Amino acid sequence: MMDTIIVLFRSGIVLVFGVAVSILFAGVQRSRKGNLAIIIFYTFILLIQILCWQALGLQTTMKLYPFITHLPSIMFIALYFKRPWSISFSSVLTAYLCCQIPKWIGSLSVAIFGNRYADHIAYLIAMCVVYYFLNKYVADSVIRLVERSTRSCLLFGAVPLLYYLFDYATTIYTNLLYTGAREAVQFAPSVICTFYLVFVLLYTNEFQKQSIAQRERDILISQLQQSQLELDIMRQMQNNTIIYRHDMRHHLSLIGGFAAEGDLQKIKDYLASTVADIDSLTPVRYCENETVNLILSSFVTRAKRYRVLLQTDVKLPRELGVNDTELCALLSNALENAIAAAAQLEDEKLRKVYFHAIINGDKLVISTENAYVGEIHIDGELPMSSKKEAGHGFGIKSIVAIVERYGGLYSFETEGGVFIMQIMIPLGKEKHGV
Repeated sequence: MMDTIIVLFRSGIVLVFGVAVSILFAGVQRSRKGNLAIIIFYTFILLIQILCWQALGLQTTMKLYPFITHLPSIMFIALYFKRPWSISFSSVLTAYLCCQIPKWIGSLSVAIFGNRYADHIAYLIAMCVVYYFLNKYVADSVIRLVERSTRSCLLFGAVPLLYYLFDYATTIYTNLLYTGAREAVQFAPSVICTFYLVFVLLYTNEFQKQSIAQRERDILISQLQQSQLELDIMRQMQNNTIIYRHDMRHHLSLIGGFAAEGDLQKIKDYLASTVADIDSLTPVRYCENETVNLILSSFVTRAKRYRVLLQTDVKLPRELGVNDTELCALLSNALENAIAAAAQLEDEKLRKVYFHAIINGDKLVISTENAYVGEIHIDGELPMSSKKEAGHGFGIKSIVAIVERYGGLYSFETEGGVFIMQIMIPLGKEKHGV
């Protein structure tokens, strides 16, 4: 009778440990409602185990364990807590693997003390210690790993799966491992060693891909920050222009002094200098939108430095419904790429960039056209230039990222030595998540 009570108690504790570790590794956000659901689920599974034990016996119940405990646990985590199936699967298998540590410590205690009750006592203590260690030091790392990508999650769950299949095949459904069969004893370390090497190779490759993606995201964020800085500088230039105009009476007073002295040359020199200063500060009005005017004024000046003619056709209202920083990044990358590509041409007649921006219905439509040298290959939907100077790299990726955030469309194509970029962004809608 006592042995039966101990076995029942131990089975209940094992179930509590397994469910708790599964929930822990699945990254479930705990709440009062969730805790109540876990208690109900635990009670239900324990009841099924007891009924199976009474009706079919312990040995048959152990063989049915995957179907009456593990599979329901996976479904419970996936369906009730809305966790991905891959994470639910990996967390339950990993919890099963973690159960082997207390199990081994219990067996070791029997060998040391020669008392069968030492197994149960050591098992219970070890289970508490293991759970504390997993909760405090391991769980956060596991959650970050399995949530990184589905592939990472499956890689993480592969070792527990192999052990799970091996354990049931050699100790539950057969007695092969306990007979000391050489092939069974050597199978586990061989598989674990092989998979360890494969895991290192695949995970390293996955980590490199994630690192490259993170680096590109960091660069795109940096470009947005740089665009904000450039926009602030342009606005400061506009403020300087206002100040310059305000101080115009001082300039006129000084010119009046030169006129009184009859020094015509000083007047000419001073006027030329003042006009140049005003031209460098004053943004040209291309449309009603202040941000677009500032950006185009800046890039017209930049294009002149590269001896490139920037021709514009812009009809945009005062308000666009596009974030100023993202609009700056979008136009700056498009114009910078186009000017850099046109600047490589030897024929000055071809060193031109055409910029077109209008509102068509409820959509912002932007396009650029420029000639180029070398070759531009369209890889999928994105251009890949053979010349770094052509500029089609992270600038293009930044443009694409912004357009996709607004749920827009983009196209990049070449026609007769001319690179054409077209963008369409729907206005008056909330941005889509990236």
